[in-house]
Amino acid sequence: MSSTPDRGVLWLVATPIGNLADLPPRAVETLRRADLILAEDTRRTRALLARFDIHRPLESFDAHKERREADRVVARVAGGAAVALVSDAGTPGVSDPGARLVRLALEAGLRVSPIPGPSAVACAATAAGVEGPFRFAGFLARKGGERRRELAALRDEAVPVVLFESPRRLGETLADLARELGAERRAVVCRELTKLHEEVAAGTLGSLAARFSGEVLGEVTLVVFPAEDRDAAGARPANAPVAAEPAAWAARLREEGLAASRVARILADLCGLPHREAYRVAHQAPGRDTES
Repeated sequence: MSSTPDRGVLWLVATPIGNLADLPPRAVETLRRADLILAEDTRRTRALLARFDIHRPLESFDAHKERREADRVVARVAGGAAVALVSDAGTPGVSDPGARLVRLALEAGLRVSPIPGPSAVACAATAAGVEGPFRFAGFLARKGGERRRELAALRDEAVPVVLFESPRRLGETLADLARELGAERRAVVCRELTKLHEEVAAGTLGSLAARFSGEVLGEVTLVVFPAEDRDAAGARPANAPVAAEPAAWAARLREEGLAASRVARILADLCGLPHREAYRVAHQAPGRDTES
């Protein structure tokens, strides 16, 4: 690229999703020459800029500020400024602020140019072995009818679906997916991608719900595959694969150190057991509590 970015352009700069060494050279050069850098969280972006000895004007541009100040930014670009937009991690505008700003810039006839780089969506899809088309669904609704509708819509998806999820809600979401889609549905949990404690865990929704039922740390991207036999999947209850062996699940979870009370809740969710029966099976399973 040239020694300075073009004037009057909105650059969409992808930033590392974990490992700072993944920032591309072109992104470094663009950020060094930008008139203004807009960041979802200036604290995180300031640390990234310091790592690469970049000292340029930096402003906060979260979702609230995008609604209020997108027009002002468009005016600056129209006046000849080179503005770089970054998110906390990955490509801006993908489940992060930026889409509205981009639309306004395009409507104004301004140049919008992406600087490609790290993407949690692409990394998760490749790490999960996705072949061919897939759908990115972002974050599921947290609760209520909207969440139930989104879960139901995933049941008949013909392609893999990539989701973002909070580590605090991962266990609950996996349990909900297992109950709605079937516990044998294949899935992959990608946690802390590109970081020191990176984990790519493949299994069924049922097994992953049990595995991640406790405390989870780090950023999470989830890949859910379509039913391999759509006719067969629709011909049996979604929870049948797990419901047939609640005692085995209870023993496995207790061996991993989960408290009997937590195991009972998991069995009730995944196996569809009445709470009294789930409590009985959980307390009969051998094991020891390691949870505090």
